[in-house]
Amino acid sequence: MTLAHPWFLLLLLALPAVAWLRRRRGKPAAFLYSSLQLTRISASATTRLSDLVLQALRWTALTLLIVAMARPQKVHTETSIKASGIDIAVALDLSGSMESEDFRFNRQPVNRLFMAKEVLKNFVRKRPGDRIGLIAFAGRAYVASPLTLDHEFLIQNIERLELHMIEDGTAIGSGLSTAVNRLRDLKSKSKIVILMTDGQNNAGKVQPLTAAEAAAALGIKVYTIGVGIRGMAPMPRTDQFGRRHAPVMVEVDIDENTLTKIADMTGGHYYRADSAETLQKIYEEIDRLEKSEVDVKKYVNVDERMAWFLLPAVGLLALELLLAQTIWRRLP
Repeated sequence: MTLAHPWFLLLLLALPAVAWLRRRRGKPAAFLYSSLQLTRISASATTRLSDLVLQALRWTALTLLIVAMARPQKVHTETSIKASGIDIAVALDLSGSMESEDFRFNRQPVNRLFMAKEVLKNFVRKRPGDRIGLIAFAGRAYVASPLTLDHEFLIQNIERLELHMIEDGTAIGSGLSTAVNRLRDLKSKSKIVILMTDGQNNAGKVQPLTAAEAAAALGIKVYTIGVGIRGMAPMPRTDQFGRRHAPVMVEVDIDENTLTKIADMTGGHYYRADSAETLQKIYEEIDRLEKSEVDVKKYVNVDERMAWFLLPAVGLLALELLLAQTIWRRLP
């Protein structure tokens, strides 16, 4: 529920002041007498009750009239998005090494998966006309979200991804081939895979370059991203009771040679993301290289609810007038 003219509600603040002034001035006398001794008439309980009821009806009606002037509305918004023809499958590494905390977010150390998810969500929000799907892989590859234009649903699935939810390992070939299979039968003007990993292929039955050959044969472009700093990276430690200890430094071992070959074979590009800013720029560059045209139509239907308040107000005023002129009528 929204209000077209909400400033009218400020008049509600004036009602208590008006009521106070009316009470202070009192009611005009119905008769004039030369002496009050001639009229020793006390108000009965019925008279006092009638005054209270009539005043309540009047002030309630005024309140409803002011709300009606603010024009309450129920606004229904519907957005129609025409697909751009670009389909994107994102293959995200969930292996244990993605727990390394070599990124910073809001000046706090965060692990690679957290940073990858944050940047990916921003990328998704910027491409409303693209069908985007999500593949999660570690020792095996799984479809975390099918290709969809419902990006809120996709973002929810990105947020659900956690470390250690898949058996450990780094099956780069399986992750890439699963992403390729999601795109192979689609009729699109452009098909893209974004592959993010921080290690070397050590699991799965499909070799990365074999999956890259299949992608190239199907006209699917692969952008590969190596996630992590160069050299040594801090890896957090926890004991059997879940208590965190000081991180240990482990060697970063990204197979940049294979990732570069995958990108070259498919017409894509290899990037190294060694900081949050670099990772963000990588996605911005992919966004520029794969620009899409979006046809967005927005429909707004406004359902006026003024009558919900105006009709009761008129009814209360009519009831007050009827009661004041019939059963609670006073002498002139």
